[in-house]
Amino acid sequence: MTHPSLLRHDETLFRDPEVFEFTFVPEQIHYRDVQVRELASLLRPALRGGSAGNAVLRSPPGTGKTTTVRRIFAEVAETTRRVVPAYVNCQHDRTPSAVYRCIFEQVLGHAPPTTGRHLDDIKRGIVSRLREEDAALVVCLDDANYLTAAGTFSTLLYQILRLYEKWDVRKAGVLAVASDLSRNFAAEADERVRSVFHPVEVNFLPYGKAEVRGILADRIRQGLYPGVMPPPLLDRIVGITAGEQDIRVGIDLVRMAVLRAEGDGRRRVDPGDVAAAARAVVAPVLRTRTAGLSAGERALLLRIAEQTLAGADMTSGAVFEAAKEYLPVGRTTYHEHLKQLAEAGIVDLVPGTGRGRGRKVRLRYDPGDVAAACAEQEDLRILPAARNFDR
Repeated sequence: MTHPSLLRHDETLFRDPEVFEFTFVPEQIHYRDVQVRELASLLRPALRGGSAGNAVLRSPPGTGKTTTVRRIFAEVAETTRRVVPAYVNCQHDRTPSAVYRCIFEQVLGHAPPTTGRHLDDIKRGIVSRLREEDAALVVCLDDANYLTAAGTFSTLLYQILRLYEKWDVRKAGVLAVASDLSRNFAAEADERVRSVFHPVEVNFLPYGKAEVRGILADRIRQGLYPGVMPPPLLDRIVGITAGEQDIRVGIDLVRMAVLRAEGDGRRRVDPGDVAAAARAVVAPVLRTRTAGLSAGERALLLRIAEQTLAGADMTSGAVFEAAKEYLPVGRTTYHEHLKQLAEAGIVDLVPGTGRGRGRKVRLRYDPGDVAAACAEQEDLRILPAARNFDR
C-alpha cells in the first residue's frame, strides 16, 4: 500500500509544466505597465493605417523584455490584421537569410522552401502578404547584439526599414532588444541606417524583491498543485532570485526543486530540494560572472573567498591588508577591483556601523563555490598554453 504522503508512479506535482519554460508567455504581464504603454504607443499609428515607431529595449537579462514583447505581439496577432508582428531570436538567426526566413514563417504561417529560393523571393512572399492585408510589419530583433557581432545588424536594419521603398508596402517598425547595457545600437549602425532609425529607449529596471515574489507566486499558482511549494521555501527562492536580479533564475529554481521532490516521490518540496536546485542553477551564473573578470579581479575574489571561509575580518581595510600580502596591488587598484566585483554582482559592499567603521565585503555566493569558480577559470586559462607546450 502506498503511503498517502508519497506520489504514485502516475502522479505529478505539476499542474502545467509549460509555465516554467522560458518560452512561456503569461496572460498577464506584471510590473511592466509603463513599458507596455510605451510599446503600445509605438504600435498605435500602425493600427490606424500609419507606420509603427522604432525602439531599443534595454536592461540586464531576466527583467521581462522578451516576455513583454511576446505578450504584446500575441495580443496584436489575436486582435488585428493591420499589424503583422514577427519575433526573431538573433542568438539563433543572425544571417539575412535566417532572419528573413523567420519573418516569412510568421507572416505566412509556414516556412519557405529550405533550398533553391533566392532571398528576394523570400522578401517577395513577405511583402505580398503585407500588401494583401494592407498591413504593417513590426519586427522584434531579440538579442540584437548577436547581429552586430555577426556584422549583419546595419544591413538587416536598413533592409527592413526600407522595404517600403522597393516593394510598395507600409513602413516597417523595429524593436531591438539588448541585454548588454553598454551597447548603443543607434550609434553602432552605419550612416545610412541612422538616417531612418530613430529609436525610443524603453528601459526595464530589475525586479525588486516584492515583484519577484509576485511573479513567482503567480507561476506557482498556475503551474503547481496546491501545497507543493511551502511559503518559507518560496521565501528562500525569492531571496536568491532577487540577489541574482534575474527572474529566470527563480523560475528555474522552482522547476528544478519540484522535479527533485517529484523524483523522490514526495508531495512537497523540502529545503534539500531548494539547496540542490540552487547549486545546479546558480553555479553556471557564477561561472559566467567569474569568467568576465580580469585576472587581477579574479585573484582578489579568490582571496575574499578564502578570508570568508576562514572567518576573518571582512571590512574593506582588513581585506586589503590580507590581499596585499599575496597580490601586487595598491589601494587604488584594490578599490577599482572591488568596485568591479560589486558591479559583476559577486560581492556586496555593506556600509559599516559605528564611528569610523568601513564597508564590509560580503560574498553573494557560497565562498567554496566562489573559490572553485576562480580555480576553474584559471585552469581554462592555462590549458591552451599547456596544449601548445605539449606540441
